[in-house]
Amino acid sequence: MQNILIIIHAPPYGSERCLSGLRLATALVGQDEKPAVRVFLMSDATVLGLPNQIDGATNGLQGMVETLVNHGVDIRLCRTCALARGLGELPLIPGLQIGTLAELAQATLVADKVITF
Repeated sequence: MQNILIIIHAPPYGSERCLSGLRLATALVGQDEKPAVRVFLMSDATVLGLPNQIDGATNGLQGMVETLVNHGVDIRLCRTCALARGLGELPLIPGLQIGTLAELAQATLVADKVITF
């Protein structure tokens, strides 16, 4: 089984890079081969972890995140980035957690592929 790490830096709104990263993760977990997918949100992408954002889409970004979590995808927010944006004490979408740079480093070392958006 392949281990794939997706790092998203781009903000959830104003750019489609965050959406593209989530779409790729969703497509990967839908494959017959079922790779192990991890997503690490950094910089402004950490805002994606907040629930109940209205983005105008029927299922929206939160729905995509929830689908990934339901497929067993480990999604973490960079602790330093989240704290810098005041997200440290706020509730996150269920299944998401705050991660550390050490955890990202470990995930990078075990990944067969690292993809950034």
